[in-house]
Amino acid sequence: MDVIRFWLAHRAELLALLGQHVLLAGVSTLVAAAVAVPLGIAAAHRPRVGAPLVAIANAVQTIPSLAMFGFLLPLPFIGGVGPRTAIVALTLYALLPILRTTITGITGIDRTVREAGVALGMTPRQLLWQVELPLAVPSIVSGLRLAAVVAVGSATIAAAVGAGGLGEYIYRGLAMVDTTVILAGAVPAALLALGVDAALWLAQRRLQRRDRQVHLRRRHIATIALVLLAAGAWVAVASLPRREVVVGSKNFGEQLVLGEIVAQALEREGVRVRRQLNLGGTLICDRALLSGDIDVYVEYTGTALTAVFNQPIGGSRDAVTAAVRDAYARTGRALLAPLGFDNTFAMLVRGEDARAKGLRTIDDAAREAPGWRAAFGYEFLDRPDGFAGLARAYGIALAEPPRAMDLSLTYRALAAGQVDLIAGDATSGLIRALDLVALEDSRHYFPPYDAVPVARAEALLREPRLRAVLDGLAGRITAAHMREMNYRAEALRQRPDQVARDFLAGRIPVS
Repeated sequence: MDVIRFWLAHRAELLALLGQHVLLAGVSTLVAAAVAVPLGIAAAHRPRVGAPLVAIANAVQTIPSLAMFGFLLPLPFIGGVGPRTAIVALTLYALLPILRTTITGITGIDRTVREAGVALGMTPRQLLWQVELPLAVPSIVSGLRLAAVVAVGSATIAAAVGAGGLGEYIYRGLAMVDTTVILAGAVPAALLALGVDAALWLAQRRLQRRDRQVHLRRRHIATIALVLLAAGAWVAVASLPRREVVVGSKNFGEQLVLGEIVAQALEREGVRVRRQLNLGGTLICDRALLSGDIDVYVEYTGTALTAVFNQPIGGSRDAVTAAVRDAYARTGRALLAPLGFDNTFAMLVRGEDARAKGLRTIDDAAREAPGWRAAFGYEFLDRPDGFAGLARAYGIALAEPPRAMDLSLTYRALAAGQVDLIAGDATSGLIRALDLVALEDSRHYFPPYDAVPVARAEALLREPRLRAVLDGLAGRITAAHMREMNYRAEALRQRPDQVARDFLAGRIPVS
């Protein structure tokens, strides 16, 4: 019932995301069919060509979806943030089933049928169109069914690169640890996959009863027309001059709130805004800003220093900010005034453990660590200011290697007793909601992580109100404000856009 109520309350957004999902899966499947069917025909008639084609398609299938997006993101023309990258990735995944079934359908035709066609004087072209393809259609359509279902399922991951679709709800729910929002995206995606499979199954049945030759030609014409139409629309949209400011964010609750604060503050000044929130980790947002796919997002100075620019940890707050500002300036981007809070990493333990064992600092935790299990977000395990350096600085030796988990889920795992130590955000609302304790960084291992908007210099010149709005937010968001907003979004399940609206209206009291 909670999911149904959510759908009813967000029906316009749900329909928009559903439409985006259908477009992503539909275009990618059509493009894959337009490529794989001719390749499959060629491969069926020339086995030496077919073997490497199938091998390449098999290799593509072994690449995890998120890794594929990571490979494509920096590439010109086919990469970047948005639906373009998603369609390319989904098309690559859809190639193999269509290619295989096309080859199987043609090579599986009885030799006597071909020999009869040749005996009747058919040319190779006539034999293909009048004999082979009509007989291979059921096999090809079965490949289309599989490719379409795979595309619908994989399209949920496209939200990680700002391509939209029902994955928006899934990622938003993961960021907020909200099962209702996760199901709001997962259930329609599953139903859509079942519906597509059923529709293509019915089409397959009808194809077997109709004149296969005529229907196949019409299908080819329709496929080509749709591909050309999609390509034309894509080029037309890409060629339009950008008149809006594109606001991005990473994929956890605080970033969604901050992204909404920036977007709504701009809209209040009459600036047209397009949101590309929930993009993924630090490097995805940085790459999107560098390539011009987004114009502004909120970064943290310590994260920029270590993860983006690979500079060593250390230095005062002013020194870190100056180093990061200079590094951004060299790449055509500007670091603006800090928002007012420092969201450093916080090593968290359960409140009951902290009280029972007298845990106050990370040094205290290092004493207990040999009997503990830990879980960390993916970035924290890989970053230069992450776990490896922390373990060396404090002499932490865990009972077993730490688990890699989605950052939002580590809080619940800690509260449930599945792990004993995590690295969270100092401003997370779940610390209060789940009775967790942040340990003091007594050796000052972590650098400052002041929240600061980063914008493209070109966007600041194109839209002068952008700098004015961001300067107007400087110093307004204290750590207490951010903890309260995160508590509302993560613990009370309030929507990030509503939390941002309340903050801008002055309705976020802090104690």
